[in-house]
Amino acid sequence: MTELQKTPLFDAHVALGGKMVPFAGFAMPVQYTNGALKEYTFVREGGAGLFDITHMGQVRVSGSGALDFLQYVTTNDVAKLAVGQVHYSALLNERGTFIDDITTYKISDSEYYLCINAANRHKDVAHLQAQAANFDVSVVDESDATTLLALQGAAAQAALQPLVDGDLEEIGYYKFAQVQVAGSAGIVSRTGYTGEDGFEIYIPNSIANDVWSKLLAAGAEPIGLAARDMLRTEMGYALYGHEISDSVTPVEAKLMWITKLDKGDFIGRAAAAARKAAGPQKRLIALKLTGRGIPREHYPVYVDGAASGEITSGMHSPMAGGVALAYVKPEHAESGALSVEIRGKQVAAERTTLPFVRSNVRRN
Repeated sequence: MTELQKTPLFDAHVALGGKMVPFAGFAMPVQYTNGALKEYTFVREGGAGLFDITHMGQVRVSGSGALDFLQYVTTNDVAKLAVGQVHYSALLNERGTFIDDITTYKISDSEYYLCINAANRHKDVAHLQAQAANFDVSVVDESDATTLLALQGAAAQAALQPLVDGDLEEIGYYKFAQVQVAGSAGIVSRTGYTGEDGFEIYIPNSIANDVWSKLLAAGAEPIGLAARDMLRTEMGYALYGHEISDSVTPVEAKLMWITKLDKGDFIGRAAAAARKAAGPQKRLIALKLTGRGIPREHYPVYVDGAASGEITSGMHSPMAGGVALAYVKPEHAESGALSVEIRGKQVAAERTTLPFVRSNVRRN
C-alpha cells in the first residue's frame, strides 16, 4: 500500500484536532474539532476560512512557444489573457473528454502558471510534457516545492493584507499579483472554490507554517474538506470525478463557455465540435428536493417514474435544503416530473438554477 503524502502543514492540522483522511494520495483534514457545519457557517457568515489545498498541483510553462503550446493543449483562449489575469480552462483528450479542469495564470507573454487537480497531477504533467516536445517550451512540475492555501470569506482580505507587500484591493476577480508573502516571493490570486470573496496563495513550503500561523492569529479559522465540498456544491462548481471525467465532454458538462471552438485547433476540438453538433448524450442539471431527504452521489434520478440518470454531487444545504447536480437523459433536462431515489423511496424534486445560494464573489 502506498504511503499517503503529507503537506508541510500536516502537524499543524493534527495539533488543531484535524480528522485526517486519505484524499488524492494525501493525508488531509476532513474537519476539525468544531465540525464541518460550523466551519461552513463561519465562511458563509463573514469569517475568513483557511484551507490547506497543497494537494493541488502547480505547473510552470515557459518559453517562446508557451502561448502556442497552451492554445493547443487547453480549451480556453489563452491569447485573450492579459498579464496578471487568470482563467478557468480544461485539458481534453482526442475524444473530447476531460483529462482535467485547470486554471491558467498569465505571468508574461512567455510564462504561464497552471493549477491542476491533485488526483490528476502526474497524468496531467505526463500529458503536457509529451505534447511539449512539439513546441519551444518548458513544462516544469513545481508541486512538491509549493504550498497552496485558500483564504475564503468576507474577512479574508483584512486577514491577509498585513502579510503581503502589495495592495490586495488592487487585485480584481480572477486576477493575481506576484508579491512578497511573509517576506518570500509568492503569488496571490482573487480566486476560490467557495462562492465567497477570497484568495488563493502560492508560497514556498519553507514559510507554510509561518503563514498558516499568522493567518490564524489574524482571525482565520481552519476549514476541512467536508465544508469545502459543501461550499463548492452550493455554487454548482464542477469537481473532477463527479461532474467531469474522461467519459464526459464539455457539451454534457455545460462547459462549452470555456471551450473556444473558434480559436483554432486544439486537442479534442474536433470531437467536442462533433458532439455539440450531434447533441449531448446526457445533460447536467441542478435540482432541489421538494420532499424530505438528503440527495447523495450516485443516487438514481427518475423522470416521470422512469430511470433517467444519477446524482454527481449532493448535500443538505443549510441555506437551500436538499440540493444536487445530476446527469439525466437529454430529453429529461427541461421537462418531466423529477424524483430522487433515497433509501428505496422516491422523493420529489424540481429543476432549479445555479448557484443554489447567492454567490458573494467580487466581480471586478
